[in-house]
Formats: sequence, C-alpha cells, structure tokens
Amino acid sequence: MEQELVKGRLLQQLELSQEKQGEQPIYIADPGIKIYNYDNAPAHLKAEATETVQEIPVTVNTDTGKTSTNLHFFVYHQDNQSYILTYLEDTKMVMANYPVLAIFEQLEDIFANALRVAVILSLLIAAIFSQLSSRQITKPLLDLKNAVETDHQNLTQLTHLPSEVGVLARAVDEKNHKLEQYLRREQLFTGDVSHELRTPLTIIMGASEVLASQLQDNERLSEFANRISNTAKETSEIITALLLLSRSPEKLDAPPTSINNVAISEVNRLTYLLRHKAVTCTVLADKDYVANVRPELLKMALGNLIKNAFQYTDEGEVTVRIDAEKITVTDTGLGIPEDMMPLLYERFERLEPQNTDTILHTNVLPSDSAGYKIEGSGLGLSIVQRIMAHMDWQLTHQTNASGGSTFSIYYNSRLS
Repeated sequence: MEQELVKGRLLQQLELSQEKQGEQPIYIADPGIKIYNYDNAPAHLKAEATETVQEIPVTVNTDTGKTSTNLHFFVYHQDNQSYILTYLEDTKMVMANYPVLAIFEQLEDIFANALRVAVILSLLIAAIFSQLSSRQITKPLLDLKNAVETDHQNLTQLTHLPSEVGVLARAVDEKNHKLEQYLRREQLFTGDVSHELRTPLTIIMGASEVLASQLQDNERLSEFANRISNTAKETSEIITALLLLSRSPEKLDAPPTSINNVAISEVNRLTYLLRHKAVTCTVLADKDYVANVRPELLKMALGNLIKNAFQYTDEGEVTVRIDAEKITVTDTGLGIPEDMMPLLYERFERLEPQNTDTILHTNVLPSDSAGYKIEGSGLGLSIVQRIMAHMDWQLTHQTNASGGSTFSIYYNSRLS
C-alpha cells in the first residue's frame, strides 16, 4: 500500500514538473522528491532501480546534524524516455503536500508501536501463564515426591486421587508394601538363621575346647582341635557381622576400634594359607590408628582382602599398610585380568588361575595339605563392597606395575 502511495505521488509530481519546467535532466520538489532523467541519475540508483518501488536506509545531513531515514525509488518509462523517481522520507512533511501519504506514514508508525507493545505483552502473558501452568502441573508431582520421602500416611492421602498422580501414588504405595514385606522376611530369616546356628556353634566350641585340653600331649591333634574351636568362633563372628549388615547404618553403634589390632589379628588368623609358600606378610603402621566402626564389620572386610591376597600369591610378599587416610592390602600375586574388571565386585565371580585348575595328587604336597586348588565362592569382594557402602567408606583397586593388586579402604580415622 505504501509503495502504491509513493508511486502515485511521484508520478503526479513528474507530470506537474513537466508541465511547469518542461524537459529537464533533474526535477526537484519539496519535500524530499527528486526525479532524474535516467542518463543523469546516480550510478548506484541505475544499478538497483526497477519498476517496483524499493526502499533503502540512507543517512542525510540536516541542520541538527546527520540523521537516518529511508529513500524510496523506482524506474518509470514514458514515451521512449526513462526516469528514476526518488522520495526521501521527511518527518516534518506538511500535510498539504501529500496528506494521504503523510497519514499512512503516521498510521504505519502507530501500527509498528502497537505491534511492539503487543509482542511485549504477549511474551509477558506467556511467561506468566507458563509459570502458573507449570506450578499446577508440578505441584501434584512434588506432593508425591514429598510423600514418598516422608511417610506412608501422606502417600495414602494421594492414592484416592482419580488423576494420573493417584495412579502413580497407588503403584508406589503397592511397591513400597511389597518391599516392606521382602525386607521383613529377610530380617526374620537372618534373625532365625543366626539364632538357630548359635546353639550348635556354642556346642562345637565347648566340645573342641574340652577335646583340646585332653589332647595336650598330642601336638598335631591338639592343633586340629584348636582349629575347630577357632573356626567356630570365627563363624559366630561372621553371623554377628551379617546381622549388623541387615540393620540400618544409622541404628548401629560405632565404638572406637583399633585398626592395627584387627589387621594383625586377621594376618595371624590367616597365616595358615601361606604354609608351603614362599610368601611373607608385613603389617606397616607408624602409629596405632583408630576408626569408629563395629569391629565385626572391619574384621570381615579386612579379612576378605587379606585372604584373597594370601590365596592368589604364590611367591613374593603381602603388605598391609595403615595410615591416617586408608588401609591398603598389596600383593605380588596373579593380579586381576582386564576382562574381569567390570565384574570385580559381582557376586559369584572369581579368578580361576590356569595353574590351579587341577587338583594335584596329595603325595606331591605335604601330608597336611589336601590339594592345591584355591577354594572360594566368589563372594568375598562383593561382601567387602557391601560393608563399605554400609559404613559409607570407599573401596578402590589398582593393578601394580610389577604384578599383583592393591586394594585400598578409605575411612575417617583419628590417631589414638
């Protein structure tokens, strides 16, 4: 519409100028109208002008300085003569010069301002609406989240809702009920098994102590009796540790426990695994380190790491090092293959060395050794990892450059 108004105004002015001035190379009319004979037009207008009105931004000099405005121009052919008609917008255009175009310019400015205001209002309304709608959408989900994190009473209040949140709340409530039943059965099973096993273990320990006292003159048989007694005691401690693992960590007391004493005790208890092996074991600690932990759990975790190091090391040394940050168990044994790393802490996964796959004949080994195959069920590292998670400690593994493995238990310690 603006192009047609500009075009009509310029053609009208061309006709008036020709009547008054005759044929001229350039016609100038106020405000801002200049008509060129095509041959006398500036080169850039010749290059860009077409029969359609075009508009380009320009900068012009005024009494107050330079100002930016728009230049309208187009090519017009008349009686084998061509003209380039231009119109420079003027904000001070007098209504009498061309009132229709002036009114249109004003309407155009009003429409542009109105459009800007409409866009701003639309964005503001959209932001407010999205904020309100998001709150309405997320509020039931937040209520469900809070109910799941607090107690079942709040969750039960949401299960009657007919919406999708009610369906989700009922599913969560049903799942929680099943988990409670499962945990309850596990706790009952653990308690029943421990209760039933303690009685025979007590009988075994008592009988083995009586037997050991009667076999004092026979050193070899007395050693077997002591081993029966020690194994029964260790089994009783394992049962206690498993019972502790079945309880919530926040419900467990954590008395100050000497890490050094536990490490030395476990090394002495498991030294029999190094018989007939060229392996030495050393416990290194510059001070006596103490951690707030149940001794049964620390004993089980550290004992499993030391036992693995003893079993999978045929020659060299095993070192248990204790400092203010961690407990490390380093061996020069077989190490762990790369393909077993992802399964390191999986249950029932264990390393089967090629040279221990076959049970050797007993006449090759000492008389008190039944075989060479490494015993185990693949649960040791899994149990250690479970204990670490229960105590909020950390277990790491790294392969030694010279062979073997190093397991590190990171704990919160204090010096005694």
